[in-house]
Order: sequence, then C-alpha cells, then structure tokens
Amino acid sequence: MTMTSGQALILIFLIALMTLFTRALPFLLFPQGKETPAFVRYLGKVLPCAVMGMLIIYCLKGVSVFSAPYGAPELISVAAVILLHKWKHSTLLSIGGGTLLYMFFIQFVFI
Repeated sequence: MTMTSGQALILIFLIALMTLFTRALPFLLFPQGKETPAFVRYLGKVLPCAVMGMLIIYCLKGVSVFSAPYGAPELISVAAVILLHKWKHSTLLSIGGGTLLYMFFIQFVFI
C-alpha cells in the first residue's frame, strides 16, 4: 500500500504539529514564575543517570564473553568512553570517541 502525495503531506504536517506540541507542552505546564513541582525536579535529577544505565545495558546485552573476540572491542570502547569523559568532561566527545573506536575495532581489528 503506497501513500499519495496528499496523504504524505498530511502525515508530515501531523508529525510536525505533534513535535511542536511536545516541545511546547513543558512551557505550558510549567510557565515561568511558577515553581516546578518537587516530583518533576526529582525526575530531572534521577532520569538522566537511569537512562544512561539502561542504554549501557542495552548496548552490551548481546556481547558474548565465551567466543572470540570475547567482548574485547566493547570493553576497550567502554573504557575509552569513561577515560575520555573523566579527562575532558564532554559527553559528546566521550560517546563519539568511544563509538568511533568501537567501529574501528569491529571493522579493522577484530574481523
């Protein structure tokens, strides 16, 4: 089943509208000058760490330590992410550097 041009335009418009709505919703719920509820402040503190932990588990769930390369590219890349972050305190640099290192390892070293 294919979409017509009109259907595609309506779909794009709806996606843009929903994206705008989700971006504006926090400003509508918590206007400037109104105190943010304690529960929302709490979530703002704990969710970033929880999300990063879940992403780490998701990324490493398929690693087999019982067959070659025994998780070496993943372990080295995770260590590189940690070291880069401790060194430069830049999330973008640490995640990007670890990703590039991992891709280098699986493409050229651990073939």
